Amino acid sequence: MDLPQSFVIAESSHRIHNPFDRRKLAQLGEALRLAPSLTMLDLACGSGEMLCAWARDHGIGGTGVDISTAFTARAKARAAELGVADRCEFLHGDAAGFVADTPVDIAACIGATWIGGGAAGTIALLEQSLRPGGLMLIGEPYWRQDPPDEATVKGCYVGAKGDLFDLPGLFEHFGALGYDVVEMVLADQDSWDRYSAAQWLNIRRWLDDNPGHDLAEEMRHKLDVGRLNHVRYQRDYLGWGVFALMKR
Repeated sequence: MDLPQSFVIAESSHRIHNPFDRRKLAQLGEALRLAPSLTMLDLACGSGEMLCAWARDHGIGGTGVDISTAFTARAKARAAELGVADRCEFLHGDAAGFVADTPVDIAACIGATWIGGGAAGTIALLEQSLRPGGLMLIGEPYWRQDPPDEATVKGCYVGAKGDLFDLPGLFEHFGALGYDVVEMVLADQDSWDRYSAAQWLNIRRWLDDNPGHDLAEEMRHKLDVGRLNHVRYQRDYLGWGVFALMKR
């Protein structure tokens, strides 16, 4: 059980595995008015930057779960680097179906709602670990602009136009599930660039170091197509944000 190697290669330098930079992550932590002693569960936590940074900056603690052995190891190393290993635990495992032994103050899934088959299923999963009155954090894409054609939809790596809401539609979706959006921080084109463009350098350096590798053709294709899709479609049409929810 592990993440595909191609994904690990592409994001090998990333501390944040979504279109957020450190500034936006810090902005989100401040917006949530985090207090010491709060506990968080972060499903599909990647390299653990959110939990580790907030443990350092706000004194929270908690658990992160991720399917990648590489990212889980990096999360543990990051916790040690920031001096928060006594408050941050990282587990290698499938986040789908994971429920905390003790209810937490913050339950999060940032940019990986496929673990619950979409936002609705992931919210239902996180709800099982969240104390009454707690905060839920969902990272989710949406349409910034109405995609004009099928090429735009595919270039944003979306199966069908109807698979994503626009931003008002996403708010309505959360409301229909019984949750109020109480805060949000949205990615912008610059933070999208930092997420996507860093992958190009990672892949190019890997290709230079691994000529003839079985994955070389796949990674070259990923580099060539990914760059054009980003500048032609993704940075203009695809939005992304982290939404803080509270149950009504």
